[in-house]
Amino acid sequence: MTINFPNAALLVIDVQYDFCPAGALGVEEGDQVIEPLNRLAALFAAKAGRIIATQDWHPAGHASFASFHGKNPGEIVDLPGLKGQYLWPDHCIQGSRGADFHEALDMRQPTLIIRKGFRQNLDSYSAFFENDRITSTGLDGFLKSLSINTLVLGGLATDYCVLYSALDARTLGYNTIIAEDAVRGVGLPPGSVEEAYRLLKGAGVTFAKSGDIQ
Repeated sequence: MTINFPNAALLVIDVQYDFCPAGALGVEEGDQVIEPLNRLAALFAAKAGRIIATQDWHPAGHASFASFHGKNPGEIVDLPGLKGQYLWPDHCIQGSRGADFHEALDMRQPTLIIRKGFRQNLDSYSAFFENDRITSTGLDGFLKSLSINTLVLGGLATDYCVLYSALDARTLGYNTIIAEDAVRGVGLPPGSVEEAYRLLKGAGVTFAKSGDIQ
């Protein structure tokens, strides 16, 4: 798959310790996304493409944490202005090792790092919008200011932050490609990964192996 690199960006989603095996919200084989992402980062850097990374960045006692509500991970609550918040274990707390990018991830190249989920009562899956679907991260304006029209995505997790980022990218008009060997899913609730692929394909997202992108 050939892309026009000066008008393309690699979007590296949440490759942080808490989302990797043994992390607070570890994704099975989550660290396996690093090698293909590093290859893509080198390719984008060599061909004048842009590289952007997102970082989950929660304050302690975040409203998406089950512990904040005295409930168990996997339960669902309504938050002010937002219904149906899935509750997670405490994860990616600001300044903690769990919130750090994995040390094997090549972070020499990113043009921009987007921190998300830092508002106390508002979670954020997408790189573009908080979960109220109104509050913008500013990424869209940044990309459009650089005439970026194509995004290649990889990272964690397929059924949450990658899914919402890719769907928003399509809605905002970007040619959107997921490097399928550079993503892994949480799988909570059961069937969420399969449902994510169904939604992504229905939205016109393209899938490609990282090695086929050139």
